[in-house]
Amino acid sequence: MAPHYSRPDAPVPAQWPQGSAYIHIENAADESLPQASKLPWREFITDPNLKEIIETALKNNRDLRVAALNVEMARALYGIERASLLPSVNAAGSLYKEKIPGDLSSTGSAYTAEKYGVNLGITSWEIDFFGRIRSLKDQALEEYLATEQAFSGARLMLVSSVAQVYLALAADKEALQLVSKTLEIQEDTYRLIKKRFDVGMISDLDLKRAQTQVETARGDVARYTQQLAQDENALNLLVGSPVRQELLPQNLTSVSTPKNIAAGLSSEILLQRPDVLAAEHRLKAANANIGAARAAFFPRISLTTAFGTASADLSGLFKSGSKTWTFAPAVVMPVFDARTWYAYDATKVEKEISIAQYEKAIQTAFREVSDALAEKGMINQRVAAHQALVDALQETHRLAQLRYEKGLDSYLSVLDAQRSLRIAQQVLIMLRFVQVNNLITLYKTLGGGEDKPE
Repeated sequence: MAPHYSRPDAPVPAQWPQGSAYIHIENAADESLPQASKLPWREFITDPNLKEIIETALKNNRDLRVAALNVEMARALYGIERASLLPSVNAAGSLYKEKIPGDLSSTGSAYTAEKYGVNLGITSWEIDFFGRIRSLKDQALEEYLATEQAFSGARLMLVSSVAQVYLALAADKEALQLVSKTLEIQEDTYRLIKKRFDVGMISDLDLKRAQTQVETARGDVARYTQQLAQDENALNLLVGSPVRQELLPQNLTSVSTPKNIAAGLSSEILLQRPDVLAAEHRLKAANANIGAARAAFFPRISLTTAFGTASADLSGLFKSGSKTWTFAPAVVMPVFDARTWYAYDATKVEKEISIAQYEKAIQTAFREVSDALAEKGMINQRVAAHQALVDALQETHRLAQLRYEKGLDSYLSVLDAQRSLRIAQQVLIMLRFVQVNNLITLYKTLGGGEDKPE
C-alpha cells in the first residue's frame, strides 16, 4: 500500500560555486588531496594531544551519550513493530466456580459447578494481508536509521567542536602571550618617559599618553586571561571531564595542522552527509506511513485460537478425553469512520513536510560548504596581506620611535604606531586561527569520513 519511493531531486546546483573567491575549483580534482568522505577523523586530525582529547570526549560527552541511547530506543521500537508480524503465543491456566441455585438447576437441587482448564494459544493475531503492519514496521525501521545517522552527525559535530575549541584556546593563549609581552614593553617605556618627565625633558601630555598605552595593554591581558579560562571551561564541558594541562596547546604554532582535503567537483557528496541522510530516512518513514493509512481502508483479519485441556476436576485435567480447542477467525470491515480519511490526508501532508525538510537540509549543507570553500579560497591571501601589514607597521613603529627620541616628532606618532601595530598583531593571530579552523569546518560540512571507533 505504500507509494513507490523516489528520491527528490536535489534543489542545488550540481557543481560548487565558481568565481574569484573560489580559487580552489582549479585544484578540486587534485588526486593528491584526499576527499573528506574517505578520510576518518583519526587520519584527518594529526595532532596527538588533540586526538587524545577527542577520544576522551567521545567516551565521556553527555550529549553524545544521549544520542547513543536514542539509537538504542529507536532500535527497540523497531523491534516492537517487527514483532507485530508474528503471533503471540500464550499459556494460560484457569479455574471457574459457580454456585447454581436449585430453581435453576436441571435436577432441582443446588450445586457448585467447577471447571479447570489449561490452554496454549494465539490471541487476536492480525494477519497482515494488506500490509498495514509491514508499513508500520518499515516506518519504524526508517526512524531507527534516521536516529543512527543523527548519532553519526553528533559524533562528527563533537569531533569538530572539540578541535575548534582547542584551536581557539591555542589562539587565545598566543594572543595572551603577545599582549603580556606588550605590557612589559609599555611598562618599560613608561618608566623611561617618566624619568625624562621628572627632569623636565618632556611634557605631562606625553607621560599621560604613555600611561594610556600601559593601561590599554593591561586591559588586553585581563581580557585574554578571562577568555582563556572560558575556553578551558568550554573544552572541559565538551570532553566531559577536566583536560590534563599537559595536553593543552602552548600556541597555534605548537598545534599540528589537520590534513588538507579536496571538496571534489560535484555537490552530490552532500547526499551522504549524516543530517541529509537522516532527513531522507524520515522522508521514507513518512512514505511508509501512507501505506499504513491506506491499509486502514481495507478489512482487518485476526485470528484467535487455543489448544488445551479442561475438566470439572483438577485431577482430570490431563486424562484421556479432556482435550479442548478453539478456532475463532474474525474480519472487521470498515464501513464508515471519518477519522480514517483524515488520517490518510494527514500522512500525505506529513510526507510533503518531510520532502521540504529534506530539500532544506540539502540547501543548508550546500550553503555551509560554499561558505567554507569561499573562506578557503581567500584565507591564505588574507593572512599574507595581514602579515605584510604587520611587517610594515613594525617598521613604522620603529621609525616613529627614532624620530621621537631625536626630538623630530611628538609622542603622538609613536602612540598611533603602537596602537595600530598591537591591533594588527592580534588580528593576525585570529586570521591564522581562521586558516586552520577552516580545514575543520570544511571537513565537517562535507560530512567527514567513515567513523571507525577503536
